[in-house]
Amino acid sequence: MNLRDPTVRWGIGLTSGTLVAAIALLFLEGTMQLLVLGIAVFDAISTPQFLKQAVEN
Repeated sequence: MNLRDPTVRWGIGLTSGTLVAAIALLFLEGTMQLLVLGIAVFDAISTPQFLKQAVEN
């Protein structure tokens, strides 16, 4: 797996964010569901950025 490739980094982030969002939609409700969906969005956006910094250092 080549973490220098942006598609790999974004693929990892989107996959993990999708899994967290699926858990929120299937098993949670109300405020907790919204909170976990927010975490899923944060995860999908921040994971590729963290991986990019790790590769550069």
